[in-house]
Amino acid sequence: MTILVTGGTGFIGSHTVIELIRADYDVVILDNLCNSSPNILPRLHQITGCNIPFYQGDIRDRSILKEIFSKHEISTVMHFAGLKAVGESTQMPVKYYDNNVVGSLILAEEMAAAGVFNIVFSSSATVYGNPERTPITEDMPTGGTTNPYGTSKYMVERILADIQKADPRWSVILLRYFNPVGAHESGLIGEQPNGIPNNLLPYVCQVAAGKLPYLSVFGDDYPTPDGTGVRDYIHVVDLANGHLKAMQAKSNQAGVHTYNLGTGNGYSVLEIIRAFEQASGLHIPYQIRPRRPGDIATCFADPAYTTAQTGWRAERNLHQMMEDAWRWQSQNPDGYHQ
Repeated sequence: MTILVTGGTGFIGSHTVIELIRADYDVVILDNLCNSSPNILPRLHQITGCNIPFYQGDIRDRSILKEIFSKHEISTVMHFAGLKAVGESTQMPVKYYDNNVVGSLILAEEMAAAGVFNIVFSSSATVYGNPERTPITEDMPTGGTTNPYGTSKYMVERILADIQKADPRWSVILLRYFNPVGAHESGLIGEQPNGIPNNLLPYVCQVAAGKLPYLSVFGDDYPTPDGTGVRDYIHVVDLANGHLKAMQAKSNQAGVHTYNLGTGNGYSVLEIIRAFEQASGLHIPYQIRPRRPGDIATCFADPAYTTAQTGWRAERNLHQMMEDAWRWQSQNPDGYHQ
């Protein structure tokens, strides 16, 4: 079986490529490199021993999609390609709706034209908005999103569900994941944000590496044990394996299959700082800043339904997440640009 991975040189996509190849799938990558580096490709080859077909292009480019579907017998598309910075999305919503929503529409049209009806969509826990309770289960209301990034994910979920309802040949797998962190244990691939990081752990890593003077903690007055935001952090390799398990369980099964990918544990910003300090042996200075618009107090998953349906569960603990993240950062201080 050949899997097309859109956004396959990105943080989550690249780790999923490795797990797919480990499970004996053939992989084709499509990525426009707007938020990743071509220098990851030799590293993927080093880890997997495979020459992975790579197409540099945009999911909004029908010609490159037609070329891929004509040259390769694609059975499933794992769709990671999308912009993902919450803060940026509030400043440039049109950019996010064009890339994430329009791109997904074009991809779905070209898939159907090529006779490919299996899609695994990289969604997000942001579709739950400000949840009415935690832990979050898949049957809780969606759509009360607090930023354009989350709204774009919600809109794509609805579009794919409507497409499946209109054409029962489709198997749509929606994976709502929480906060991916860590890196591959080899230290060869990891998260490389453009500019100043938007997510917590890459920011912590860059402070630890001396690239930034201190960590900004946005809000210490949330209704949480220490006042800082609580999130469900999941190791990126566990997340990648969640995609694999969901695909194996539900591909070619008509319907819309929705799963949370999280650990079920919530950790505050200050707990993450302490865990990273313990794993790295370094001190992380931080300063308290006002809350960011669009952020919520607490967000963590109930993964029980996912486990029951697919057999997947997160295996790596918080210490492993911090240890692997620091290995990547310390061995690659300039990311892939070296």
